[in-house]
Amino acid sequence: MTKVGTFDLVAEPFHCDFTGHLALGVLGNHLLNCAGQHATARGFGMGRLNEENYTWVLSRLAIELTGEMPRQYETFHVDTWIESVYRLFTDRCFALRNHLGQPIGYARSTWAMISLQTRRPADLLTLSDGRIVDFIDADRPCPMDKPGRIRPLTVDPTELIRVRYSDIDINGHLNSMRYVEHILDLLPMDVFRRQALRRFDIQYIAESLVDDTLALSQQRMDDGSLVVQIRKNDAETICRAKLEIEN
Repeated sequence: MTKVGTFDLVAEPFHCDFTGHLALGVLGNHLLNCAGQHATARGFGMGRLNEENYTWVLSRLAIELTGEMPRQYETFHVDTWIESVYRLFTDRCFALRNHLGQPIGYARSTWAMISLQTRRPADLLTLSDGRIVDFIDADRPCPMDKPGRIRPLTVDPTELIRVRYSDIDINGHLNSMRYVEHILDLLPMDVFRRQALRRFDIQYIAESLVDDTLALSQQRMDDGSLVVQIRKNDAETICRAKLEIEN
């Protein structure tokens, strides 16, 4: 079994936004699906973990776009591989290529394995008798910076959202890509017309459930980036994101 998984995908019309290009939230879902298929084929997928009362949890995700997003009906390709494994976290990378095989972006993600009973992280080096480390490909480059720390915000929220049915995933929690979509909804439409969003970093901190009230705060930083913070029920911060937008 090779260390790198390659997946051929299509930008379906119902996965595209008003510009006719693949929506970023859908791209994120494709990346997570490719990660799941890659892990399953190598013996440490979600189904196998669930049998032992464990599951994968996404901790950080960064997507960096260097070219045009796929247009409707175009094929595109995703390569994914494990860059490193630590006791409590693993780093997974992605490379994106268009229908001509040209690079259009990269992504980095950090994952933890948690107990379904305690919700606490478990030792990854014991997963499948430690065989996950056999699939590390530390020599393959991923030419984008790793996700960094995103500073907390103290500004007042600009948007309030109630978590509803369409936000909830199979685990009964706010779907990881719904965080992304709620944040993207804060941006002016012109950002998407110009395909000006070049990088999206998100740090997942806590889970959210149906009927939670989410308060979204945003602040433009000195370097031109936009930082967004989401708190639930006027208390706990559940995620922070940083968006780099091309002028």
